[in-house]
Parts: sequence; C-alpha cells; structure tokens
Amino acid sequence: MSWTLANLDLIGSLVLEHLRQSVPPILYGLVIAIPLGWVAHRFRAVRGFVLTVTGLLYTLPSLALLPLLPVVFGISALSEVNLVLALSIYAVALLVRSAADGFDSVDADVRRAAVATGYGPVRRFFRVELPLAGPVILAGLRVAAVSTISLATVGILIGVTNLGYLFTNGFQRRLVEEIFAGVVAVALVALIVDALLALAGRALMPWARADRASTRGRGTV
Repeated sequence: MSWTLANLDLIGSLVLEHLRQSVPPILYGLVIAIPLGWVAHRFRAVRGFVLTVTGLLYTLPSLALLPLLPVVFGISALSEVNLVLALSIYAVALLVRSAADGFDSVDADVRRAAVATGYGPVRRFFRVELPLAGPVILAGLRVAAVSTISLATVGILIGVTNLGYLFTNGFQRRLVEEIFAGVVAVALVALIVDALLALAGRALMPWARADRASTRGRGTV
C-alpha cells in the first residue's frame, strides 16, 4: 500500500480525467440511442437491420477502431475527441437494443388511452412512452456506463491520460501495486457511477418502484 498512499493525489487527478472523458460518451450514446431504439420499435421492417448494425458496432476491436476513426472523420489520432467518439459508438451499440426493448414494454392500451385523451405524437412520446420505457432504458444505461468507464482506459494507448496510465506505467516499471491500484480505481468509479444512476432512476421514475412493489404483492397472494 506504500505506493498507493504516496500517490493518492495522482490517482485522484486521474479519476477526474477518467470521468471527464467517460461521461460525455455515455450521454451522447443515450441521446443517439433513444431515437434509434424508437425507430426499431415503431418500424418493424427495419428493426432487425437497426439492431443488427448497432449491435455489430460493439464487436469492433478498440485497437482497430481508434486508428480508423481519424481516417474517416479527419480528426487527430492522438486526441481526446478520437477516444470520446469511439466510446460513444460503443455506448450506442449497447443502448439501442435497451431503448427498443423499453419502448416495446409500454402497454399498447396506455398508448391508445393517451391518443384518446388528445395526446399528439410528440407529446405522447415525451409524456407517456419515454417515461414508461425509462426503467428498461436505465438498466441498459447502467451497463453502458460501466462498460464505457472500463473501455476508456484504452485511451492511454493513443496518448490520452486517464486511469489507464496506471496500467501502462505500472507494467513498464514492473510495479504490481500501481497496476492493482488502477484496477481498483476503475472498478470503484464504475460502481459509484452505477449507484448514482440507480439513485437517479429511483428519484426520477418513482412509478418503477410502484410497479415492482405491485408485482411482488401479486406474487405473494
């Protein structure tokens, strides 16, 4: 623990950098995935295509994607933009199916009731469909957040400093404690972000708790 205690300032600064690089891709992925998920839900003819293509994005190796994106988009290969773009692509790949499943989970009778009470398509989407799909989307978002925080460590391979620095520097110096500190730090950051998302979901979607409670109640009858 001597190395860790002596380098808490370094670890703390790397944690902040890691979060700064990880949070935007999670948000970008969510914003892009929700409309794509709605399209996959609404138009069955293209559902398979949308889900297959976005799902395949996650199979792209990061070591191949990071050199490829600068060629396609004309950005610097050694920039944070390259890393953020790659992480956003992976987040979209994980979130589109969750978004589609979330919209699928909305009861058709609820939609019909909203139409009967005068809700237009846009208002129905934001006031009815998206809130009710929220719990399923949140579950996918939590998975995407943990995955993004873990994947962000590859940024060190293109010169973007974050918690991945502890892995490469520890390996070069043959300092196992530094590598272990990096592993623990990444895991803790992921767990904290996951817990914060869960708390946010409980605060913003109280109806999800009510649904779970009613389900448990029916199960005990």
